[in-house]
Order: sequence, then structure tokens, then C-alpha cells
Amino acid sequence: MIFTPVLPPLLLILLCTPLAALAVFALAKGWKGDHAGRSIWLLRLGMIVVVFVMLLRPGIPGGSSQTLATDTDIVLVVDTTASIVAEDWADGAPRLEGVGDDVQTIVDEYPGARFALISFDAAAQLRLPLTTDATALMSSLEVMSPEVTDQSRGSSIGIASRMLADTLSSAAEAAPDRSRMVFYLGDGEQTASGPPESFASGAKYVDGGAVLGYGTAEGGPMRITTGTAAQGEYIQYRGEPALSKRDDDNLQQVAEQLGIEYQPRAADAPLVLPPAPTSTVDYASSGEVGNVIELYWIFALVLVLLLGVELARATMQVTRLRGALAPRTPRDQADDRARPAPADHPTDRAVSAPEDRSAR
Repeated sequence: MIFTPVLPPLLLILLCTPLAALAVFALAKGWKGDHAGRSIWLLRLGMIVVVFVMLLRPGIPGGSSQTLATDTDIVLVVDTTASIVAEDWADGAPRLEGVGDDVQTIVDEYPGARFALISFDAAAQLRLPLTTDATALMSSLEVMSPEVTDQSRGSSIGIASRMLADTLSSAAEAAPDRSRMVFYLGDGEQTASGPPESFASGAKYVDGGAVLGYGTAEGGPMRITTGTAAQGEYIQYRGEPALSKRDDDNLQQVAEQLGIEYQPRAADAPLVLPPAPTSTVDYASSGEVGNVIELYWIFALVLVLLLGVELARATMQVTRLRGALAPRTPRDQADDRARPAPADHPTDRAVSAPEDRSAR
């Protein structure tokens, strides 16, 4: 038998012991001679024991399975400027849709890796620190909104360089034996007045990755964004819809600064990902991970059964109490008057006769 308690065992004991002591005290002192009362408290004591065992999460060994993990930290740098929703992805879809599909491919390609998410527009923001929770990563990406159009004052494609370098440096210091990869996802449009910041300061921590470019040379129109989604009319420039174009030169420059490859993206082209710098390894040195067959659900079913008995008993008591306290209707009173009075008992007549003679 294997136990994996949801809380420290000592804490479970401290939580359950007072309740169990109360039930035992009621059994020993409070319900002497009352069989119904003893049954109730025995039921409650049983529920306490079942809950305690259930929280211990008992199980039995159930074989083993092959589980893989990539011993790598991966930092995703995602463009969230207004141009990331330009509609030149598949069938006029926004570029952000392609970004989400590629991030999912990256997650699937490197199982068990730790992921961090940085977004950038007018400023850089660490959306998610390094974690193995791929679900949290995809959730963060789904709720990530583009820059508000009315507040846009120009953005730099290198605004996230310092935050990326700090994230990589912290990861290298915390786990120097792990490799680090960077995936930069954007369109390369530099709309800030000055030159873009360089990513060269973080290159020494990078062991692999890719710069992924979204958009087309012809460009795509952009709808007005409000911080939640692209909606409404298209952004106008000189009376016509403004077009956002992918800048391959800028994206190639970012790739060279980080020492990784640049890959233009298109909806009909498969994403080509580099191998992880460190091999994909097993969690266990033997290549297998033991499984445990959980048994807590059995005790959960027993608890549900006991609660059902307690609920049925309480329902019956409430029903009886309501019947006893219900007001008598006029029909009930009429029935009482129509019911014949009980006849006198012979004993009563025998006792009353001598009293009458003595009175005379």
C-alpha cells in the first residue's frame, strides 16, 4: 500500500482527532440507553475515519510507463503590437492565430521543458515565469491581447532584450546544468523613432531556438484594437486601410544577435524546429516511471453512501416535525366533534354507586 497524502499526515491528525474525540465522547456519555442516538454517532465517527483515510490517498503499485522530459528552459518572446493582428495569415486570419498554433507545436516538440512567456509592444512584460505547466502557458497566450490602437506611440522590436537577458541569466544561475532556448515570434516592424535595442547581451545564455517571422511582403490590413481583440473598422492611412508588412531584415538581425536561425512563417508551411540542445531524457534513470493505482475514490463512494444515510435520517425528522407543528384545519376540528365519545368503563360505574347512596 502506498500513501500520498494531500496534506502532511500530522496536520490531518490534528484536523480529524477533535472530531473523532467528540464522536467517541457522545457514544460513551451522551447516549446511554439510546440505541438510535448511538447509531447516529457511530455513523458520524465512520464518516470521520473515511475522510481521514481518503485524504491519505491510498494506492497500490500499478506497473510503469515511459515518460519523457526535455531538460531545457524555453523562453518565448511574443510580439503584441497592433500589427500582430494584421489579417494576412490563413484565409485572412490575424497573425496572432498563427503565433498560437506555432507555440502549441513548440510545446508538443519539447515535452517536459520549462517555459517562460514574455510579451512586448510599447513595453516588455513577463507574462509567465519558467514553469512546466504547458496548460498555464497556453492559457496565458489565449488571454493575451494586442496593444490598444489609440494608445500606440510606436514600438521597438528590441524592447524585450533586457527582460530576456535577465530571465535567461536567472535560469542559468538557478539551474546551470539545463540548456536554454529562445523563440522570438513577431513581424519585425520597427515603428519607434530610434534604432532597435540589441539582443546580444543575452546571446551567451542561448543554446538554441529560432526567430519566427509573421506576415507577408504585400502586407495585411489591421483592425482597430481596444485591448481585448481586433474589432471595428480598419486602421486608415491617407484614406486607405493601413498595411503591416513583415520586415525580414530586422528579424534576421535579431536572429544573428541571439545566434539562432530565422524562419519566415506561413500558414501552409510546416514549422521546422531545431532539436533540443540536451537530449530528451527519461524522468527515471531506468527509463520508466512507476504508476500508482489510486484507491481514494473507493472511500469517496463510501463517504457518499454514509452522507446519504445521514441526509435521509435528517429529512425524515424534519418531515415529522413539520407534521407535528402543522396548524389544525377546520375540517380536522369537525372530524373531532363528529367522532363518538368513548363509553364509560364498568369500573367507573361501580365506584360511583356507593357515593350516591351515602349522599342520600
